[in-house]
Amino acid sequence: MNFTHNPVGWFEIPVRDMDRAVLFYESVFGIKLERHPMGVLDMAWFPGVEGSTGAGGSLVAHPDFYHPAPEGVLIYFTAFSGDVAVELARVEAAGGQIVVPKKMIAPDVGYMGVFTDTEGNRIALHSR
Repeated sequence: MNFTHNPVGWFEIPVRDMDRAVLFYESVFGIKLERHPMGVLDMAWFPGVEGSTGAGGSLVAHPDFYHPAPEGVLIYFTAFSGDVAVELARVEAAGGQIVVPKKMIAPDVGYMGVFTDTEGNRIALHSR
């Protein structure tokens, strides 16, 4: 089977406090999220590139359906800076905690790091 795109089409990171979570992710990644409150459901979309093969995604808050957790699925963000150390250096000042500092996965794969966000989710970073 030949794929023409990456298999992930969208991701959602559960949050309890949307204002706090938006501030955290904007601070760590140096980006602006686009807020979309929809009644009891509240979303903040990560910026995307039209026509890109990567997945877009959002922070999402809903009292009944989304609950942050440190276990389970692990999302890897590509480091916007090109070096996971840059984003990891912003994590603690933004209210998160570094779980795995920058480390090499393999020479041909690159580097990774893991942190917990202000909501208690475990999130990873990757760079070449």
